[in-house]
Amino acid sequence: MVFSEVFWVGLYTAGVGVILAIMNQCYKSKCREIDICCIKIIRDVAIEEHIDNKPNSTRQEQKANL
Repeated sequence: MVFSEVFWVGLYTAGVGVILAIMNQCYKSKCREIDICCIKIIRDVAIEEHIDNKPNSTRQEQKANL
């Protein structure tokens, strides 16, 4: 059974989408240490927590300045 190019492109696209979704969830989680298989990420989330605790009006002003 031979698969067509459309199948492989679809499978590849779905795989990349899953990997990006996992990376997005890891970024949104405020975990200091993430360990997935053989990949270990240690990060400082204090700055992100500080930004998240600011009032919404300040965040809207920051977005407007970009």
